[in-house]
This record gives sequence, C-alpha cells and structure tokens, in this order.
Amino acid sequence: MNIRANILLRVYLSFGLIVLLAVAVLVRLCDVQFVEGPKWRAMADSLSTKYINIEAARGNIYSNDGSLLATSIPEYELHMDVFAGGIQDNEVFYSKVDSLALRLSQFFGDKTPKAYARYLRLARQDTARYLLIKRKVNYQDLKTIRTFPLFNIGKYTGGLIAIQQNKRILPFQALAARTIGYKNKNVSNAVGLEGAYSDYINGESGKRLVQRIAGGVWMPVNEEAEIAPKDGADIISTIDINMQDLAQNALEKQLIASDAHHGSVILMEVATGEVRAVANYTRVSKGVYKELFNYAIAGNQDPGSTFKLASYMALLEDKKVDTNTLVNTGNYRIPGHTIRDSHGSIGVVTVKKAFEESSNAAIAEMVNTHYRDEQWRFTDHLYDWHLNEKLGLQIPGEAKPVVKNPKNKSWNKNMTLPQMAYGYEMQLTPLKLLSFYNAVANNGRYVAPIFVKEIRRLGNPIEQFKARVVNDKICSDETLRKAQALLEGVFKNGTGRSLASAHYSIAGKTGTAQVADGNRGYRAKKQYQSSFCGYFPADKPKYSLMVTINDPKGLYYAALVAGPPFREIADRIYASDMQMYNNVQERLVGNTVNPQAKAGQSKDVRKVYQAFGIKSLYAAKSDYFNSVDTSNGIVYQEFNEVKGTMPNLTGMGLKDALYLVGNAGLKAQVTGSGKVFSQSIPPGNKIGKGLPVQIELK
Repeated sequence: MNIRANILLRVYLSFGLIVLLAVAVLVRLCDVQFVEGPKWRAMADSLSTKYINIEAARGNIYSNDGSLLATSIPEYELHMDVFAGGIQDNEVFYSKVDSLALRLSQFFGDKTPKAYARYLRLARQDTARYLLIKRKVNYQDLKTIRTFPLFNIGKYTGGLIAIQQNKRILPFQALAARTIGYKNKNVSNAVGLEGAYSDYINGESGKRLVQRIAGGVWMPVNEEAEIAPKDGADIISTIDINMQDLAQNALEKQLIASDAHHGSVILMEVATGEVRAVANYTRVSKGVYKELFNYAIAGNQDPGSTFKLASYMALLEDKKVDTNTLVNTGNYRIPGHTIRDSHGSIGVVTVKKAFEESSNAAIAEMVNTHYRDEQWRFTDHLYDWHLNEKLGLQIPGEAKPVVKNPKNKSWNKNMTLPQMAYGYEMQLTPLKLLSFYNAVANNGRYVAPIFVKEIRRLGNPIEQFKARVVNDKICSDETLRKAQALLEGVFKNGTGRSLASAHYSIAGKTGTAQVADGNRGYRAKKQYQSSFCGYFPADKPKYSLMVTINDPKGLYYAALVAGPPFREIADRIYASDMQMYNNVQERLVGNTVNPQAKAGQSKDVRKVYQAFGIKSLYAAKSDYFNSVDTSNGIVYQEFNEVKGTMPNLTGMGLKDALYLVGNAGLKAQVTGSGKVFSQSIPPGNKIGKGLPVQIELK
C-alpha cells in the first residue's frame, strides 16, 4: 500500500470514529433530554427550591354555653441564619454575638452565656444558614426574642427564622376530653368531634417556598407563607361544661368508692336529643381513673334489668297483660336453667309491683308464656323500635347493637326468649338504651342523640343540625302512659324508693346484670354491671340520664352503686334550673323599669345601655342629647347646638353642663347637687360671651 492510501485510510478511520462518537453523544443527549428529562428536572427542583404545605389553624370547639372546649394556639420553632443580609459583615456579627448569647441564656435558662456564644460562633464558622435555637416558643416569647441583639436588626435581615406550628389545647383539660377527641397523624381512626368534623375544622393548608441548603436542610426563603392558610370552621357542640363537670365528678367519686373497673354517665335533653354531658372513666391503678375508652357509645354489654321496660311495653302493646294482672315471682324453670330473683320471691303480685321490684322470674314467665308459640312477635317489637340499629351518631365509634331474632343460628327456642325478657342474650350500649328511655319521656317521639348543633365560619353559621327522628311514635298513648307510670312507681314503691326526692319526681329503672368475663364466660368470675336509667322531673321531663358502673367490688346492686351518682347529678341540675321548679313564680327583684340617664355624651350613655341590653328607640346623631325614659326603652332626643344660642342643659350632669357653658363663652354660677334642674337663660335665647348664667341642680 502506498503512502497516500495509508494516509487516507487513517483519515477515514479517524473521521468515522469522530462521527460515531458524535452520534453516541447525540443519542445520549436525546435520552437525557426526552427520556430521563422529567427525572432530572424533578431532582434539580428538589435540590434547589420547592413549596411545602403550611398547616392551617384548626377551628375551635365550643360548648353549648359558649365555653371554649378546644382551640389552636401558635407555637414556634426558632432558627437562625447566621449569614442573613443584615449580619453578613463579621464586624456586625461578632460585635453583638456575645450580647445575644447573654440574652438567650437569661431568657431560656438552658445554657450558659459562654455555651450559647460558642454555639453561635461555631455556626458562623460552619456557615450555618438554618441553626436551631429553640423549639416550642409561644407568641409572647417570640415578640420578646425579636428585640434581642442581632435579631432586632430586621425581621428578615437579622437572621431570626420563626416557623409557626399550631398546638391544640383543651382549656378545661380532662372535661369532655374523649367526646372532643383528637386528630393524630399516627392514628388513622377518627376520634370524637375532632375526628368526625375534621373536614370542617382542618381548614385549608397554605404554601411556603423553601430552599435546600447544605446538609439536606430545607430553609424557608422568608418567614411568611407564599399562600396564606385558611383557618378551619368552628364547631358548636351540645355539651354544657357545668353539667359535664358535674357528671365527671359524680362518676369518678362513685368509681373510686366502689373500686369499679369502669363506668359511664350520659345526660341528654329530652325534647331536643342534645347530649349535655358524657363521661367515661377506666381504672388505670388503685383509685386513679382516666378517659381511655368511650363506653357510652362503644361499650356493648348485656343491659340487664333496665331492658325490662321494653319487655313490659311489648306485653302492654299486644294487650297480653295489664298493670294490675297478677303474676308469680317464684323461681321459673326453663330447660337447662332456673330463673330466680336475687332478692328472693315476693309471691304473687301485680305486674306493676313485679316491675317496681325488678322480678326476673316474673318477666321471663310472662314473655315466654305469651310469645312461646310466636316468638317473632316479641322481637318484631324490638326491631320496630330500632333497637337493633345504630343511632347514626355524629361522632365515630358507635357499636352496632346485637338483638337476636328466631332466624339467628344462635337462637335457642327454649332459652333465648325468656332470657332476653330480662336483658340477656343481647348487646346494647348505654346511649342506645338511654335513647329508648328518652323516647318514653318524650311522649313516644324517638330522636337520635346529637353532639353538634352548629358549624360556624368567621362567626356566621354555615350548617345547623337538628335531632333526627327515628320514630314519631314508638307505641300507643295507652301503653306510653302505663310505661311512664311503671317507671315512676320504681321510685315511689320499688327498688329506687331510697333515691326518691321530696322536691321533684323521678322516673327510671335500676339494672343489675352479670356480665361475661371476656371469652371465659359468665361462670369464670362473677362480674356485675350496675346501671340506672331514667328521666326527671317525671311530670314534665327535661333531662334523661344513664349511669353505668362496671365490675364494682363488694356491693353491686344498682340502687346502691349507680343510684347515688344518678341522684347527685339530678339534684344539682334541678337546683340550678328554675324552669324545672313546680309552682314557683319568677319574681323580679328591684326596679322593673328602665334606668334613667342624665343627658350628655351620647356615645357614653349608649355604651352603658348596650351593656345592660337596653335598646334605644332613637339614636342621636349629635355628640350630646337629652333623654326621656319610657316604658318601652330610652328615647334619645336630638340636641342641636347652635352657635350664639343658649344650649338646653336640663337633665345633664354638672360636668357636661359646664363643658357646654364654657364652650359658649358664658360664666356659670352653680347651686345644689344632682342633675341640672333649671337655667337662668332659657334654651334657644341669643347669648354673648362673658354673660353669667345661673344653674340649679337637683
């Protein structure tokens, strides 16, 4: 091969390699640009700046009387950019860093001034742009810290970075804490009102621009949110804070006295279905109880004798018995079991007396005798009363009732029906049973309990709630009257007679039930539940109340265990509510006419009247006025001051009168005390400066 051909070969080979390399580079560029482009662009963004969510302030939760049950307060995490715009110069930073360290040490008291100074100087050497100063700082402290050396150079240039976080607090601490609930990022299940209404309470998150700096830390570009968060709406609950306090204290006191495992109290307004108080306590150690579980709405249990009301109502509704029908209270035998009364037989008595003395044998025999051949007729009543359904509460966690019928596989044709008659072979929550008693008190109108009555945003209602009517009439008027008489008889002649009040009437039923010890059944360890369910005043019911005490030690009969807190709560509420008093006329003490006011400064007087809730019939436009008291309100008469004429001083105090006289250039001569009664120059007369005017006060 000649030299020329050899050179051309090398040139072509080199050119081919260059072209091949160029093609490879081009292919790789296209791959990076179009195939891997989104990945690298996202990485580039993440390595520089991004937007993060700013949590909105959660809405408040209020009680029925306007007390604040839950609210959010701002809490700050403080950081420092040691190279912020105003302190970049070493001379500025080092001239004040020791003063800053001293103030931080004095304010927080967690480090010495030398330790703080060393911490800040090392951060300067390491070019720290997001140095942690302190966590959990409140707003008042933040205002003080902004005045410290270096930090006071400027909001953004002094280096202080305050990251706001919202802290949820309960002003009344343990009161209604379980009903209020909580929102926890680590807990998926909603708890209480906080969880159920989180969509309203949460508000809308804002956005803040942050920048990635050395060490993988994201630092806000500025303290302010780029997009401000929208605060959450407020919840107006039905809870009355005073009644809640009363319920919790009464329950806790009885639990400690009985050394019981847990208990609950529910107080409900009869007509509206609004829950005024709900308390739940669980024993955590000897004599110490806390709210750990909402037994009122989630504690399914055999109701025991409090369920007998439904059994008697079914018999009365079907006219199987009447209240004066005679029934035997002796031991009642069914295949494989004998039903007996714990207090022993009281012989043959009326149906009314059997109810009042809570005879298990009597109700078991009546139900089994009259429904043995048509067992479904009894359970149909329970289903018609919706006892087998959830109440559809506004807060989560409600347990589904367990009420059997003959179609269930576990139904025993010999044992289930008579045992259901006195509250076994079923599972009901305390609130479910209370709502049924509430229906009897409410003349047969069955309403589902409610915990929230209104949602507000910026003080304006955006949604309101009324109790849902489950059943307009649960039974006939005749049955209802007899059921009410049975419940009243318990306190007059029966198991609740020791709890009767001389001042007002109570209607209700005691209940003592043996409950299963977990999976070990009823015989492993005898464990009882004492309950007391009823309403008051019986002649004009306003509140229904349920008290449940589980596993009391020693005495376990309902009248002795659940009765005392029932009576204590009822007494205290009755004593504080004049509307429940019978034959007590409301009398106004003192004056019943509107208070008189001196003529004078209109804005001052209007302010006082508004504080007393007195409306003006006519609002004066001028600064001064004369007033006339009427039976309907205070009339403000317009006072028009005309230059060069005598003002009307009648009715004014001396201070206002002298002010007007002085402005008019007159010389006042005053006698007497009180309000202006007369003036020597009649109102409206022309006057000149320096004229004397006699003012008489009375």
